[in-house]
Formats: sequence, structure tokens, C-alpha cells
Amino acid sequence: MLNTGLLVLRLGLGAIFMAHGLQKAFGVFTGTGISGFSKMLSGLGFYPPVFWAYIAAYVELLSGLFLIFGILTRVSAFFLLVLMLVATIKVHLAKGFFLANGGFEYNLLIACACLALLLMGGGQFSLFKSF
Repeated sequence: MLNTGLLVLRLGLGAIFMAHGLQKAFGVFTGTGISGFSKMLSGLGFYPPVFWAYIAAYVELLSGLFLIFGILTRVSAFFLLVLMLVATIKVHLAKGFFLANGGFEYNLLIACACLALLLMGGGQFSLFKSF
């Protein structure tokens, strides 16, 4: 059942990150695209904002896709964990814990899921089992 659980975790987490990456990279699902996302990053003090917008958008998009298929699961989970930690520190931490107030509880849950995949890998139903 462990491998089935890891598959479920990879599919759910991968779908979430892929959808967010598509919002940021291409503006689908009512997203702002790179231009809107880079403006937000500029307001948070990231420089150069367009560079970081592309990095974050494609980390989410590609790592989400990789999680779904079990490709480089640990590497993908690591990059997504770093992304969630940065988002937590730069955006959500000052707003407290609860999501209703813009807090970091959702980020914490996603970071824990990323950490679990980083530690356990993608399981038997992965295309690449060793990373």
C-alpha cells in the first residue's frame, strides 16, 4: 500500500503544482502569466523579477509534471520544497498561520508533502525510481 500511497501523493501534488505553473507561465486558469507574476515578484523585492518569474513558473510546471510521472521525484520535490519555503517566508509568514488570513498553513501542508516525497522517493509506480 505504501507505493499506492506515494502514487496518490505524487498525482495530487503534481496536479496542484502543474496548474499553478500553468497560471504563472501562460496565464491559463485565470492566471496572470509571466508579466503579472513578475510584477508581483518585483513588489516582493525579487531582482530581476522576470528572471525569477520564469524560474518559479517553470519549476512548478515541470516539477509538477515530473511528480505525476515519477521522473526525478526527489529532485523535483526538493525544488518545490525550496519554492514553498521562499513563498512562505516572503508572502505568508507575516500573515500568521491560518489560510483564511493569508497565512502559511497551506504552504506548510504542501512543504510537508514535498519533504515526504524527498525522503521516500516516488515509489514503485515511478518511471525513475532512484532519484
